[in-house]
Amino acid sequence: MDILKKLCEEFSLRRDYMENIISLIDDGNTIPFIARYRKEMHGAVDDQVLRQIADRLQYLRNLAQKQEDVAAAITEQGKMTEEIRAAVDAAETLAALEDVYRPFKQKRRTRATIAKERGLEPLALALLSPENESAPESLAKSYVDPEKDVPDVAAALAGANDIAAEIMSDSPELRRDLKTLINKRGLLVSEGKTEDETVYDQYKNYGEALGKIPGHRILALNRGEKEGVLKVGVQIDEADAMFAFDRHFLKNKNGPAADFIRAAEHDSYNRLVFPSVEREIRAALTEEAQEQAIRVFGQNLKPLLLQPPIKGKTVLAVDPAYRTGCKLAVVDPNGKVLATDVIYPTPPQNKTEESAKKLRLLIDRCRVDCISIGNGTAGREAEQFVADVIKDYGGKVTYAVVNEAGASVYSASKLAAKEFPQFDLTLRSAVSIARRLQDPLSELVKIDPKSIGVGQYQHDLPQSRLDECLTGVVEDCVNAVGVDLNTASPSVLRYVAGVSSSVAENIVSYRDEHGAFAARTELKKVKGLGPKAYEQCAGFLRIPGGKEPLDNTGVHPESYAAAGTLLKLMGKENGDLSVGVPDLPARLKAYGAEKAAKDCGVGVPTLNDIALELAKPGRDLRDTLPKPILRGDVLHMEDLKEGMTLKGTVRNVTDFGAFVDIGVHQDGLVHISQLSDRYVKHPSEVVKVGDIVNVKVLSVDTGKKRISLTMKGAD
Repeated sequence: MDILKKLCEEFSLRRDYMENIISLIDDGNTIPFIARYRKEMHGAVDDQVLRQIADRLQYLRNLAQKQEDVAAAITEQGKMTEEIRAAVDAAETLAALEDVYRPFKQKRRTRATIAKERGLEPLALALLSPENESAPESLAKSYVDPEKDVPDVAAALAGANDIAAEIMSDSPELRRDLKTLINKRGLLVSEGKTEDETVYDQYKNYGEALGKIPGHRILALNRGEKEGVLKVGVQIDEADAMFAFDRHFLKNKNGPAADFIRAAEHDSYNRLVFPSVEREIRAALTEEAQEQAIRVFGQNLKPLLLQPPIKGKTVLAVDPAYRTGCKLAVVDPNGKVLATDVIYPTPPQNKTEESAKKLRLLIDRCRVDCISIGNGTAGREAEQFVADVIKDYGGKVTYAVVNEAGASVYSASKLAAKEFPQFDLTLRSAVSIARRLQDPLSELVKIDPKSIGVGQYQHDLPQSRLDECLTGVVEDCVNAVGVDLNTASPSVLRYVAGVSSSVAENIVSYRDEHGAFAARTELKKVKGLGPKAYEQCAGFLRIPGGKEPLDNTGVHPESYAAAGTLLKLMGKENGDLSVGVPDLPARLKAYGAEKAAKDCGVGVPTLNDIALELAKPGRDLRDTLPKPILRGDVLHMEDLKEGMTLKGTVRNVTDFGAFVDIGVHQDGLVHISQLSDRYVKHPSEVVKVGDIVNVKVLSVDTGKKRISLTMKGAD
């Protein structure tokens, strides 16, 4: 297999670029480093595509190794032929390779192996031969042998049938054709196993073409089957399948053994082939659906992590609850906890006046700018209570509802206990809710990405693959934003390119012992952080106010000389970097990027990146994104009317639509059909998590707590 050629074709990339990418990956470079600092070598391919290339490279290498293993196993049996070797080499998937190897695999004791032990294999092969001109009964007479448990002609033909059925089942060409046929014409069907009403009612008598059924429905059917509520299977017209069998095995339709062959075909199909192929097809459908769900999760997670921080604000968090009360935590602009308390404005206590007094006291004493309210149990009542209290502040204090998914997971973690040993679980959760508004990225990296709750069917997905994908998303986000070396926690540092969890702890320990880092080069003194790790991480770590102005930019230390040369070419000096050089990209364009790149000894993509960094040192890419909606009043579902236009925040994107927070306790659904006037293949083409959108109310069902929204005509 020419892996390089195949990757170039699949990703439409020049051969030299793909060679460089493979070489960079094999040399142990991280994806963020390759994407950001080796653009000339790969043509500025982004981090997401680089991860896809890395995954595909690993798959193809595994396939190539498996091809060699299969070829060696068949050769060892003395059964290798040119045709078989060609089939092994032509297999483009592990499943296709498995079909080629199937006839040569060590089998458990089957009806066919028993028949072979009784000496009936020559009979089966003779009956399957297109040249056979004898009736089955006459051929079978010579194989009757009571000592071998073949007492009569019927027993001989039954054994020959078992062998023929297995030969057909082992045919890679037949299996390939059947899979193609079933995928093209088959249905995935389900029926209910109980009369009781369940969430799977729509699937109790259901069928959909295999080629059209979306991934989220496949996962829903699988879950219903797992819970014992549904019976799910693949359906195909058996007559169509028999045509495929006939093409391969019934060469002489009027021959004397035609009826024997047809009977063997039906037996092979019903007993061996279809159950096996059905399992493979459903496994492939499930794998594809899981990969789609993982992609959706990653697509949702990225904008959630990159939500703009609310900088310079003192935030009061409300973690709502009924019986145990609402926990409060006030956090200053730097994330330091100023005060905590518990109030009981919700049922059953309903201590509204006392709670309002405590809340006002904290707002006034700590000079609170904004209130962050968790969206969990009792969130609606807490939101109404907060909105009523802050009316007295004339808009000086606002609030935002924050997705609290995973806050309880964080509060019970060792990390939370280490950060806040003096607080119980509920107060730690309140602190997390406050910090999520101040700096979502720094807070959310402390939580297992699966617990953040922006996907679909995440508990049904292969956890190792989900972890791998989501870890990659977090790494890309952390490195895209950059990390303050002197304030970052180990939770954030461990996602920096080249920094392991242990090295992240060592960085913090070094900082605690020696004080703040004065220069990036000091990283070389950190235990466990060698030259390779330094190369990978240095450009992503920032030092505001350090000795070297370039240490507070995304310029890699290897390019400092080029940055200095660029500044001189443009008539600037390093000292100007305290405020940046806003017109540097324009100056570079006027001078000529290619000429300047040659003068500076770097490529044009790298030089353009340097110019952008020097234009605004310490810039945060999140500052250019839509800010969270801060509210001053609350809506109820009862306040919503059909046709009402509202502004909302996209909370989650699924295969079938987007859920939008419009300021009531229940998120509304914009179905995929209501996202745009044009055809939309997937909601992610139109919206992403964190987007601020205008929506119009289509319908409200207060009983089922469902809000249907549309983005058509809502602007």
